[in-house]
Amino acid sequence: MWRSLLRVLERYFYFEVVREQDSLFRYVSKLILHHVPGRGEKASALTALKDRGIFLIDLSEDPLPGVDLSGCVDKLVRRCHELSPRRIILLKTNVYDLAYRRLKAEGLPVIDERIPFPGSGQQRRFEERFGAALQADEARDLR
Repeated sequence: MWRSLLRVLERYFYFEVVREQDSLFRYVSKLILHHVPGRGEKASALTALKDRGIFLIDLSEDPLPGVDLSGCVDKLVRRCHELSPRRIILLKTNVYDLAYRRLKAEGLPVIDERIPFPGSGQQRRFEERFGAALQADEARDLR
Protein backbone atom coordinates (compact mmCIF):
# COMPACT_ATOMS: atom_id res chain seq x y z
CA MET A 1 0.00 0.00 0.00
CA TRP A 2 2.66 2.51 1.02
CA ARG A 3 4.79 1.82 -2.07
CA SER A 4 1.87 2.45 -4.41
CA LEU A 5 1.00 5.60 -2.47
CA LEU A 6 4.58 6.87 -2.75
CA ARG A 7 4.60 6.17 -6.50
CA VAL A 8 1.38 8.19 -6.88
CA LEU A 9 2.76 11.07 -4.82
CA GLU A 10 6.00 11.16 -6.85
CA ARG A 11 4.10 11.62 -10.12
CA TYR A 12 1.76 14.55 -10.30
CA PHE A 13 0.92 16.64 -13.33
CA TYR A 14 2.10 19.89 -11.72
CA PHE A 15 5.24 18.60 -10.03
CA GLU A 16 8.18 20.16 -11.86
CA VAL A 17 10.49 17.27 -11.06
CA VAL A 18 9.14 13.83 -11.96
CA ARG A 19 11.85 11.24 -12.40
CA GLU A 20 9.84 8.64 -14.33
CA GLN A 21 6.47 7.88 -15.88
CA ASP A 22 5.19 11.41 -16.45
CA SER A 23 3.17 10.24 -19.43
CA LEU A 24 0.04 12.33 -18.89
CA PHE A 25 2.03 15.55 -18.81
CA ARG A 26 4.20 14.52 -21.75
CA TYR A 27 1.26 13.56 -23.99
CA VAL A 28 -0.82 16.61 -23.08
CA SER A 29 2.20 18.80 -23.90
CA LYS A 30 2.80 16.96 -27.15
CA LEU A 31 -0.75 17.52 -28.36
CA ILE A 32 -1.26 21.07 -27.10
CA LEU A 33 2.23 22.57 -27.28
CA HIS A 34 3.36 20.35 -30.19
CA HIS A 35 6.49 19.57 -28.21
CA VAL A 36 7.42 16.88 -25.70
CA PRO A 37 9.40 18.72 -23.05
CA GLY A 38 12.51 17.15 -21.60
CA ARG A 39 12.76 16.59 -17.86
CA GLY A 40 14.43 19.97 -17.34
CA GLU A 41 11.80 21.83 -19.38
CA LYS A 42 8.72 20.95 -17.37
CA ALA A 43 8.46 24.29 -15.55
CA SER A 44 8.48 26.26 -18.81
CA ALA A 45 5.99 23.86 -20.40
CA LEU A 46 3.67 24.24 -17.40
CA THR A 47 3.89 28.00 -17.83
CA ALA A 48 3.11 27.67 -21.55
CA LEU A 49 0.01 25.58 -20.76
CA LYS A 50 -1.09 28.09 -18.12
CA ASP A 51 -0.58 30.99 -20.57
CA ARG A 52 -2.94 29.19 -22.97
CA GLY A 53 -5.56 28.88 -20.24
CA ILE A 54 -5.12 25.13 -19.90
CA PHE A 55 -5.12 23.48 -16.52
CA LEU A 56 -5.89 20.11 -14.99
CA ILE A 57 -8.03 19.39 -11.97
CA ASP A 58 -8.38 15.91 -10.53
CA LEU A 59 -11.70 14.22 -9.88
CA SER A 60 -10.43 13.34 -6.41
CA GLU A 61 -8.78 16.11 -4.45
CA ASP A 62 -6.79 13.44 -2.59
CA PRO A 63 -4.47 11.41 -4.86
CA LEU A 64 -4.86 8.21 -2.88
CA PRO A 65 -5.14 4.80 -4.50
CA GLY A 66 -8.38 2.97 -3.77
CA VAL A 67 -10.51 6.10 -3.20
CA ASP A 68 -14.13 5.61 -4.32
CA LEU A 69 -14.26 8.20 -7.10
CA SER A 70 -18.05 8.10 -7.44
CA GLY A 71 -18.26 10.11 -4.23
CA CYS A 72 -16.11 12.87 -5.76
CA VAL A 73 -18.41 13.89 -8.62
CA ASP A 74 -20.47 16.42 -6.61
CA LYS A 75 -17.32 18.29 -5.57
CA LEU A 76 -16.03 18.20 -9.16
CA VAL A 77 -19.27 19.78 -10.39
CA ARG A 78 -18.99 22.53 -7.75
CA ARG A 79 -15.34 23.20 -8.62
CA CYS A 80 -16.17 23.37 -12.33
CA HIS A 81 -18.98 25.85 -11.71
CA GLU A 82 -16.61 27.97 -9.59
CA LEU A 83 -13.87 27.90 -12.25
CA SER A 84 -16.24 28.63 -15.17
CA PRO A 85 -14.06 26.89 -17.77
CA ARG A 86 -14.52 27.56 -21.47
CA ARG A 87 -14.29 23.79 -22.14
CA ILE A 88 -13.82 20.62 -20.11
CA ILE A 89 -12.07 17.54 -21.44
CA LEU A 90 -12.26 14.50 -19.16
CA LEU A 91 -9.16 12.33 -19.04
CA LYS A 92 -9.30 8.63 -18.12
CA THR A 93 -12.20 6.46 -19.14
CA ASN A 94 -13.35 5.84 -15.57
CA VAL A 95 -13.51 9.60 -14.93
CA TYR A 96 -15.55 10.06 -18.11
CA ASP A 97 -17.88 7.22 -17.09
CA LEU A 98 -18.46 8.77 -13.66
CA ALA A 99 -18.64 12.46 -14.51
CA TYR A 100 -19.63 13.15 -18.13
CA ARG A 101 -23.41 12.87 -17.84
CA ARG A 102 -23.49 14.85 -14.62
CA LEU A 103 -21.34 17.68 -15.97
CA LYS A 104 -23.44 17.79 -19.14
CA ALA A 105 -26.70 17.82 -17.13
CA GLU A 106 -25.32 20.73 -15.09
CA GLY A 107 -24.85 22.74 -18.29
CA LEU A 108 -21.07 22.65 -18.12
CA PRO A 109 -19.14 22.78 -21.43
CA VAL A 110 -17.85 19.21 -21.38
CA ILE A 111 -16.56 17.56 -24.57
CA ASP A 112 -18.12 14.17 -25.35
CA GLU A 113 -14.95 12.12 -25.86
CA ARG A 114 -13.98 9.08 -23.78
CA ILE A 115 -10.18 9.28 -23.44
CA PRO A 116 -7.97 6.60 -21.86
CA PHE A 117 -4.97 7.40 -19.69
CA PRO A 118 -1.78 7.44 -21.83
CA GLY A 119 -0.14 4.42 -20.23
CA SER A 120 -0.29 0.63 -20.34
CA GLY A 121 -0.39 0.54 -24.14
CA GLN A 122 -3.08 3.22 -24.47
CA GLN A 123 -0.78 6.00 -25.71
CA ARG A 124 -1.96 5.86 -29.33
CA ARG A 125 -5.63 5.82 -28.31
CA PHE A 126 -4.97 8.75 -25.96
CA GLU A 127 -3.44 10.73 -28.80
CA GLU A 128 -6.35 9.94 -31.13
CA ARG A 129 -9.10 10.67 -28.60
CA PHE A 130 -7.48 13.69 -26.97
CA GLY A 131 -6.73 15.06 -30.43
CA ALA A 132 -10.39 14.57 -31.38
CA ALA A 133 -11.47 16.39 -28.20
CA LEU A 134 -9.16 19.30 -29.03
CA GLN A 135 -10.58 19.44 -32.57
CA ALA A 136 -14.13 19.39 -31.18
CA ASP A 137 -13.17 22.31 -28.95
CA GLU A 138 -11.77 24.25 -31.92
CA ALA A 139 -14.89 23.49 -33.98
CA ARG A 140 -17.09 24.91 -31.20
CA ASP A 141 -15.05 28.13 -31.27
CA LEU A 142 -15.67 28.52 -35.02
CA ARG A 143 -19.46 28.44 -34.60
